[in-house]
Amino acid sequence: MKKILIPVDFSEYSQIAVEYACQIILENKGGQELDLVHVFTSHSNLYVNRQVNPDLIDPQVEISKNEMKKLIEIIHLKHPSITCHEIFKEGNLYEEISKVTAVFTYDAIIMGTKGSSGLESIFLGSNTYDVILNTKTPVLGIPKDANTFKKERIGLLCNFKEAEIEALQQAINLLGNDFELILIHVNKEDKDIKLIDERFKSWINEIIHRTGIEDISYTVKSQALYNRALENISHAVNNVLADERINILLVTKSRKSIFRKLIDENIVRKMAFNLTIPTLFARVHSAG
Repeated sequence: MKKILIPVDFSEYSQIAVEYACQIILENKGGQELDLVHVFTSHSNLYVNRQVNPDLIDPQVEISKNEMKKLIEIIHLKHPSITCHEIFKEGNLYEEISKVTAVFTYDAIIMGTKGSSGLESIFLGSNTYDVILNTKTPVLGIPKDANTFKKERIGLLCNFKEAEIEALQQAINLLGNDFELILIHVNKEDKDIKLIDERFKSWINEIIHRTGIEDISYTVKSQALYNRALENISHAVNNVLADERINILLVTKSRKSIFRKLIDENIVRKMAFNLTIPTLFARVHSAG
């Protein structure tokens, strides 16, 4: 059984994430189910105590359960072929999601964001950054304006590492493999473009062999593009995505990935907190 996990707080942002997930499932002609999880974080152990003592009633618990019922009814009315399950947890968001994903291997966690504020103001709170960095499940962040699922052009930040193959395999597991792949390489060391082109030829052959994706192109961005103040680099990355008309961005989290290099330079928070397109933060097992 294949499943997608969606943390919900019943806001418009979580509704956008739910609808986006439904479109993914329909595009894949079914085969996946939705688990909707609501984590009670605003009260101290009242939900747990209520499970032990049904006479102890916290109004927020009943409100949330009613909201979950309404949400599932809306999904069934709009997408009757999609199966949904509800999950309620009490505690810290990151810890509770870690527990849920430890029991079942999800294709992805899909989370809505607040648009221009990005992940910094993600509707579930500050622990979400820890979810992205540490979870063993891929996390797909959905900006507020991403109302329609599109996968014609999928971008991958490329540094010729094994982790990028893993990220692609996770994306294929979630999205299928009928898309054009655009490899985005930042020439941070200002290497000869001919050497980079040769490396891309062999790397693309490896990707085709390992993933079956054949529609592949690449773009190399020079170091000059990044010779500006650090706080503007995230905007430069977003400009690249706009120029290449990328629908979804894939990011690896391995030690040697571009993502990790940006973390080391204290840039990644600005890049991740200002999502302009859906971005899949892939889990990886390889060191590079």
